[in-house]
Parts: sequence; structure tokens; C-alpha cells
Amino acid sequence: MPTSIALIAHDSQKADMMALAQKYQTTLSRYHTIATANTGKQVQAATGLPIELIKSQRDGGDIQITARVIAGEIACVLWLCDPDQLQTIAASLLNLLRICQIYNVPLATNLSTANALLQSLQKSRVAHLIFNPVAGQGNPDADLALIRQILEPQIQLNVIFTKPDLNPTDQAKAAIASIQRRRSLISDTNFVIASGGDGTISAVANALIGTGIPLGIIPRGTANAFSVALGIPTGVKQACETILTGNTCIVDAARCNSFPMILLAGIGFEAETVERADREMKNLLGPLAYLIAGAQQLLEQKLFAVEVEIDGSVTEFHCGAMTIANAAPPTSVLAQGLGEVIPNDGLLDVTIAVSKNESLTLSDRLLAIDVIGKLFTSALVKTPIENEVLACFRTNKIKVTATPPQKVVVDGEIIGTTPVEIVCIPDGLTLFAPLLNSLVIPNHKMA
Repeated sequence: MPTSIALIAHDSQKADMMALAQKYQTTLSRYHTIATANTGKQVQAATGLPIELIKSQRDGGDIQITARVIAGEIACVLWLCDPDQLQTIAASLLNLLRICQIYNVPLATNLSTANALLQSLQKSRVAHLIFNPVAGQGNPDADLALIRQILEPQIQLNVIFTKPDLNPTDQAKAAIASIQRRRSLISDTNFVIASGGDGTISAVANALIGTGIPLGIIPRGTANAFSVALGIPTGVKQACETILTGNTCIVDAARCNSFPMILLAGIGFEAETVERADREMKNLLGPLAYLIAGAQQLLEQKLFAVEVEIDGSVTEFHCGAMTIANAAPPTSVLAQGLGEVIPNDGLLDVTIAVSKNESLTLSDRLLAIDVIGKLFTSALVKTPIENEVLACFRTNKIKVTATPPQKVVVDGEIIGTTPVEIVCIPDGLTLFAPLLNSLVIPNHKMA
């Protein structure tokens, strides 16, 4: 459902429109309001609300509104008519009425129906849906239609499509700016939804860190690791239903250099594996692409030297893989050295696959397969693994330097090479998530 309201009022009805706007100022503040010139100026003066001014009704403002109804931009139209002018404006009003009828858009022509419409909108939440149309292997048109079908009866959706030349973080920041401009007038009924893979969700989350604005997640990627880690359903229908419950929780976030990190950073083996599993491979094989890429990388992985700095103390290792996790599902096996990655403890979980040798032998590679199996088991039973080839610890800040420099993957995207500094941001992100998830502390339920 669109998030714009259109206002028109004849001269004899402008006082009633001003009173109506003042009465429902909080509700109108949650929407983008457009109005014919004179009506809009008076509403703006009476309420202080930002109003998009279009032409006056005499100069075709009603035609502009009709066009926007056809374009799918209007949630409802409030046209307070002078009963003595109905014969004069009959053609214009009938034309708008016809279009509203065709496109199923409510049209109020008197105070009673206008009050009823605005009372209905009072009960609705407003969400900015940032939708990645190229994520995953599904049909994006069908996915979006299902999202609208489930959410729009209760939520006004402003759909924003990601584009190759735009960063989803910037798109989310624009949505947040719209929310924050009105926040002094509204409660926390406005929020943001991200629909795509882990990369899209991480980029949108980047804009939301520290704002307190809730993030809804509708996963449609290949791995959907963040959703799995937080117990958020990976099916579109179930994820939408989770958002509709209104249950929220607060979890940690992190930054790796200047990049947001809600999941984990992988250095060495994991970064090389992700690079091997390119978009074409993921489209063809789905999650299996990571397994095949990992098997190939295990045969070729080389050791590297790392310096790990924590609180000014530096430790050196020879290793083939290193993972620093804020949150991780059991399938992110290289993050599971401590048995359970807790997403709201204010700490990062560090797992390093160390070696006493300077190069990987065949027996080392076979041992790595055995260790990976044990890591997966430790995640399932939530018990730390004890193994001489693993160094595992928790910290709130870590700096890593590697020789030679190693590729770094953050939340499924290659961001460059070492060195990196990763800092945990405690309680950085508010999410819609099931209350049954034992890993998160419930925060509150949205009205």
C-alpha cells in the first residue's frame, strides 16, 4: 500500500481541512502528504508538517492527483467539497472517483468519511521496504506480490528497489531521514524492512545501527545466515508473519574497518571460499556452491602468519583460517570454536585454525576436515571444542595483520585485504525476531 495522502479542499471547506489536519497531525506525519496549492499552504501553516504542493484544483491539481493514483502512489484522497459547487466540479470529481474505484483507493468527500479514513490510518504502521530484485534464486515479482499480500492489510509499504549504482545503505539512510524528520511527532510505528541476501541486509542494517529504529528481515538470499543465526524464518510468508507480530529484540552489531558487520568476518580460507562461490555458481547450485567451493579451497589453501592485537597485547600465529563473529548460524562452522556465538553479549567470538608447521601437509588437510566436523557438532550441542589446532576466545575489539596480506570477507562480501580492526557495538541493532529464540533478549512489542 502506498504511503502518500492527497488533500483538496474548496474555499468554504478549508477551515474544516485545517481542523482535520491538526486533529490527525500525528497520523499525517507518518505519511508523505501532497495537496493542492492553497490547501497545502494552509495545512502547512496550521501544522508545520512538510507538504508537497501541486497545482491548485482550478489549474489541474485534481488531474495531478488522479495521475498519481494511477501510478500507485496514493493511499487515500481527502477532497472536502462545497456542496454548492458540486454541479460545477462534477466532471472532475467523477473522473477522480472513477479512477479511485478502479485502483481501489479510498476517497473521502466530507468530514465524516475523512475522519473514518484517518482513524483507520492511525492503526496502520508504515514501513520502508528495501527490496533486492536480483537476490537468491526465486521469482522476485512473485516474492514481492506475496510480501504485499501479507503485509499491506496492516502496514503501509513504501517499496524501494535496490539498484546496481546505488548503495542500499544510502537508500536506507534516506528512509531513516524521512522517519527521523517526523519522529518528534510519532511513536516507533515507522520502521525499515530489508529483503534480499545477507549482503543487502548487512548494508541496510549499517544505516540503522544506533538509531533504535527496528529492522524487519525477509531473507531471499542463498545462505540467509543472519536470519538463521537469529531464528528468523527463511520463508517469505513466515518472515512476514514474524514482522506482523511486532516482537522486537536488541542484538549487537560491529564494524570491520569502515564496513558494517552483523554476522562475521572471515580471513583466509573463508574469504577465498566466498570468492570462488560467485553469483553464477550460487544461481546454479544454491547453498551447495559454498560446499563445493570450500572443498576446492581446502586443497589449495596456504598458511599465513597473523599478528593479533587485543588491548595493546600482540600474539602471533601461523594459520589457514580465522573467523571473527558477531553472530553466526551452526552452518558457519569456522565460527564455532566456542560452541555458541551469542549475538547480544557485547563480545566478538574469535576462532583461529593454527598450525605448528609453515605449510599445510596432506595430513593437515585431512585433519582440517575432521576439525570442521567437530566444529559443526560443537555448534549443534552448544559446547566449546577442545583441539590443539584451534585458538578460541572472546573480545570486544581486535586488530589483525597478516603476512602476506589476506582477503577478508564480511557478511558474505569481499571487502579487501588485511589489516583489519573489528569493534563490537553492543546493543547496536533492533530487530523483529521470534520471542522463542533463546539467543536474544526480547525488547518490546510494537503497538
